[in-house]
Amino acid sequence: MSSLLDISVIVPCYGSEATIRPLAEGLIRMFEAEGKSFELVLVDDGSPDRVWDELMALHREWPERVVAIQLMRNFGQHNALMAGMRRARGAVLVTVDDDLQHPPEEIPRLVRALDEQGLDLVYGTYEERQQRGWRNLGSSIVTRIFRSLSGVSFTFTSFRALRRELAQSVFTYSLNFTFLDGLFAWNTTRIGSIPVRHEPRQHGDSGYSVSKLLLLALNMFTNFSLLPLQLVSWLGMITAGLGLGVGTTFLILTLLGMIEVPGFASTIVAILTLGGVQLLALGIIGEYIGRVHLNINRKPQYVERHVLDASDEARTGS
Repeated sequence: MSSLLDISVIVPCYGSEATIRPLAEGLIRMFEAEGKSFELVLVDDGSPDRVWDELMALHREWPERVVAIQLMRNFGQHNALMAGMRRARGAVLVTVDDDLQHPPEEIPRLVRALDEQGLDLVYGTYEERQQRGWRNLGSSIVTRIFRSLSGVSFTFTSFRALRRELAQSVFTYSLNFTFLDGLFAWNTTRIGSIPVRHEPRQHGDSGYSVSKLLLLALNMFTNFSLLPLQLVSWLGMITAGLGLGVGTTFLILTLLGMIEVPGFASTIVAILTLGGVQLLALGIIGEYIGRVHLNINRKPQYVERHVLDASDEARTGS
């Protein structure tokens, strides 16, 4: 299992019982026609359907082509990708969604762009997103947040090709809250993109709900930036300054005899404003402290239940 292959395709699988077989068969046909040495690393990310049965069947049919990994529960797309990347043997690693929206025939273009443009990482950006309006809006917001935090101008997607050296550079990251694109941007500036097709979804709905997109944005903020803490600090200073200004104004007006009865409304507004700012600050600080707590207690990034590889036997992962 130590020999290096040309390409490893890593597919995190969740709710894709109906799509994973046609995807795997399409990838195998395409790579065999290209004459490349390859493997498919398929990761069952705690899927609620019978995806693992499909992965086992695919491994039995192509034991030298398919590596099947079953995680013990749902750890999230980026954690599942990390599990697959650590098992991959390709000189180039390609990440593909399990919903048939990433055409296999676009992969050679991604791989060629690595050499032609001298890059470590290439994203396939969609000429036209075949998604619902709210999903496009959510993706656009997350992309803008990522650009502002990382200082890059490219649009990241889950359709990527990267060099093995870049993948290995992020393996030292063992914490639970994984955001691969942020880790990649930390380790290289040789990042580019090319336009690719985006096929309509044929089965089911996207695994990224509004709540998961919000959680991804929160992960980006709290894992890769101190911006929320800095914003709260500025908000506190602004509020304190406004409070001092209002207090000084009322003191002057009182000394001049222009206020006979102290106002109840202004007191309530001040209490509510200051209380809200304090609770917001405590919530943001608590989010950072909570993540530190979970990482100190070594909450696992992922846990493998079974691994099926070319040795044709199931092994319990670590």
